[in-house]
Amino acid sequence: MNANVEYGDPDVALPNEILRSVVGSGVHGIAIAGTDDHDEMGVYVEPPEYRLGVRDRRDDYIWRTQPEGVRSGHGDTDLVLYSLRKYLRLAIKGNPTVMLPLFAPPESVVLTTPLGDELRDMRMAFLSQAAVERFLGYMHSQHERMLGQSKRNVPNRPELIAKYGWDVKYGSHALRLAYQGHEIARDGRLTLPLPDAQRERVLAVKRGEIPRAEVSAEIAAIEAEVRELLDTGATPLPERVDLDVINAWSVDAHRRHWGWV
Repeated sequence: MNANVEYGDPDVALPNEILRSVVGSGVHGIAIAGTDDHDEMGVYVEPPEYRLGVRDRRDDYIWRTQPEGVRSGHGDTDLVLYSLRKYLRLAIKGNPTVMLPLFAPPESVVLTTPLGDELRDMRMAFLSQAAVERFLGYMHSQHERMLGQSKRNVPNRPELIAKYGWDVKYGSHALRLAYQGHEIARDGRLTLPLPDAQRERVLAVKRGEIPRAEVSAEIAAIEAEVRELLDTGATPLPERVDLDVINAWSVDAHRRHWGWV
């Protein structure tokens, strides 16, 4: 019996992919051998009947090696592909995970096409002060979970709590998001994988080598720096992305993929 999880239509998503990259710990450079799963994210262009017809259609494709409700672990693969329209909407909002295929280094790009290259070339257009706020929001969520303060139904890693006394993986995610939000706010760019010093610090957290209180204090200090950049206007970022530019490219990309030129 096949235990894989699959949602969406592979016959629509896979032949129409324009971009796919490694995401998750692998692209950040913080994967620990023998512990992390493998994550990939991509983009496909829906056929015209999906965009122009009246039937409800899924606008993503998801495939996982683990069955429903089972947490992915070492050796597992999680793949998510978004329709171009859905992907752009998520990227415009500054979704930290969705940003990764845009900024992934060449060695982490699994598949790309001319349209995918164009999308990656537009990467800076998706960085804004609103994106920084989104990074901070995700950081807060991970920070709360590492402190055991979240009331949401989130995955429990009892093996980490038993070993370290707290969930170090949430801590590593929170610190990594803090670093990345700070870089975007300060420099208007996102470096993948993490710069060496930051990567080693995040890995040390992930290995349980840094006390939780110290990690929490560092996250709070970085957030204060980010907030000052935003509040004083010292960031090079615009408040919002230029929707007209992204919208015009999206329309043109769909037309060219469909051969309507």
